[in-house]
Amino acid sequence: MASNHGVWATMRRIAASDRLSGLIMLGFALLGLVLANLPATAHLFETVAETHVAVPHTNIDLPIGHWAQDGLLTIFFLTVGLDLKQELTTGSLANPKAAAVPMLCAVGGMIMPPVLFTAVIALFSRFGPGEMGSLVLTTTGSSIPFGEMAHGWAVPTATDIAFSLAVLALFAKGLPGSIRAFLMTLATVDDLLAIILIAVFFTSLNAWYWFIGIAACAAVWYLLVRLKRVPWIAVGIVGVLAWVMMFEAGVHPTLAGVLVGLLTPSREMFGEDTPRAERYAGKLQPFSALLALPVFALFATGVHFESLSPMLLLSPLVIALIVALVVGKPLGILATAWISTHVAGLNMARGLRVRDMIPAACACGIGFTVSFLIASLAYANAELSAEARFGVLVGSLVAATLSGILLSHQSRHWKEHHGQH
Repeated sequence: MASNHGVWATMRRIAASDRLSGLIMLGFALLGLVLANLPATAHLFETVAETHVAVPHTNIDLPIGHWAQDGLLTIFFLTVGLDLKQELTTGSLANPKAAAVPMLCAVGGMIMPPVLFTAVIALFSRFGPGEMGSLVLTTTGSSIPFGEMAHGWAVPTATDIAFSLAVLALFAKGLPGSIRAFLMTLATVDDLLAIILIAVFFTSLNAWYWFIGIAACAAVWYLLVRLKRVPWIAVGIVGVLAWVMMFEAGVHPTLAGVLVGLLTPSREMFGEDTPRAERYAGKLQPFSALLALPVFALFATGVHFESLSPMLLLSPLVIALIVALVVGKPLGILATAWISTHVAGLNMARGLRVRDMIPAACACGIGFTVSFLIASLAYANAELSAEARFGVLVGSLVAATLSGILLSHQSRHWKEHHGQH
């Protein structure tokens, strides 16, 4: 029993470390890419990913790869919902005036990447083979209409909060906490906006009565998690039902996690030491960081390319995503920060200037989790979906490397400068 407790404590410690959990997820993402493209493992990997698992007496029948995306990822979105609720109540978003600049930067950081993404695709389509250059050539030689390829405009909009904080943890040891707080606030709002994007643009709504079911599940959850003794079996059943209703309604089912997370109390009740939302998020964190996200990353990047070669880096879609993530994200964030402080007269945290945010803004170009999810939702074409996920992986790695170099330089400079005073 004691050894089990020790294992659980170790897992919680690893999950709580931005650095370790980020590296584990990256490792699984690269493993998925390798397993799907090594001749020795490609067929087995594809067989596992495409094996269907059905829920008896329902029409829910998904391949294992989709269960990782639609099912397991719900745990991650539940922790996002719980964290959002806590941040909105007592955290960085509780004081809108103090959080105004990073909140606006999150919006700016989501507007600029689609603009650059569409511009790059349009540039390639001008030199495409079709009349008026309306077609874009892919690396495999197939011609894709501009409109179809531009359908992925939302892919580079989201920042991966876990990865960007992992980069900060690795390279920003000497920097003030206000930079981490700025990034936390920005990434949290970014998460919320990405959730809205998925709900609005990537749902195909079905019969209206499923929404009554979703509302009923939400109401029951709201009441159950406010009881003095929470009936966990009933709460679990309601959570699963909410997921099923979302699935049947045509809304992405992972959003059920966000919904119930936002309905969980975020202030102390019945003399408890910590708010329930914070406590539940802490208990779920190991499952999210060490199970849901690595398995999702494994299948999300586990796409087979006929030729996994450097030529893929010349794909218009891959180039557009790299430009959008590496250039668009920081450009949108920094431009918004400058306008907010120099034109609108808003204030950043004490001692922070816009230029201090350049390395952290580059870290926001790490798309990963939500970008992979949107890539699989945006493209029905398997080739485009695969190239988009490859583009997200490369763009995120470039953004992480760039921000790592800039953060370590900034950290060194900060130590020297403040060591003299």
